[in-house]
Amino acid sequence: MQVKQLLRKYFIMGSQNCKRDPVDILDEAIQGGITAFQFREKGTGALTGEAKLTLGKQLRAMCQDHNVPFFINDDIDLVDVLNVDGIHVGQGDMSVEEIRKRFPNKIIGLSISNREELTQSPIDLIDYVGAGAVFPTLSKEDAKDAVGLQWIETLRKEFPSLPIVGIGGITTDNAHKVLEAGADGVSVISAITKADNVKCVISKL
Repeated sequence: MQVKQLLRKYFIMGSQNCKRDPVDILDEAIQGGITAFQFREKGTGALTGEAKLTLGKQLRAMCQDHNVPFFINDDIDLVDVLNVDGIHVGQGDMSVEEIRKRFPNKIIGLSISNREELTQSPIDLIDYVGAGAVFPTLSKEDAKDAVGLQWIETLRKEFPSLPIVGIGGITTDNAHKVLEAGADGVSVISAITKADNVKCVISKL
């Protein structure tokens, strides 16, 4: 699967985002047609240590069984133990240069929210950009202010072939706007973790 294709319906989740078993939610999401999964066990209420590793292994095995690419968010110590397909980092995490040196064959995604971050980011070393937050979001405690659809339009204009996934505040109601602005896909957390009917939500993204 090409990077642009795997970004189309990109699901991000940690146990802190769930009111029910994350294993069940991921199972439903896979059945519903997600194209990639990112394990993001971070923030208030997140698991640590052995509990985090145990959940990570369960979710990794499910993705492996269904050929769904598996990413981790910033947890570099989990790269080898979970044999991940990719790593997503923010501007304040380990540098892309260091990650690329250590893991030359992994898919690397980087969050870029504005012109200043873009200028400082090694675009040539990453495989895709997480652009946003597109809309206001409550799913991430460390989320930045919303940058709107214009940021995706700007990135697409400057980098016509760069894989871009929109992040932040994306729902079934606004996902189409993100794609129309030039993104290759949308990433969601609460749109899926809080859904009564996960498959239905994914079909509308």
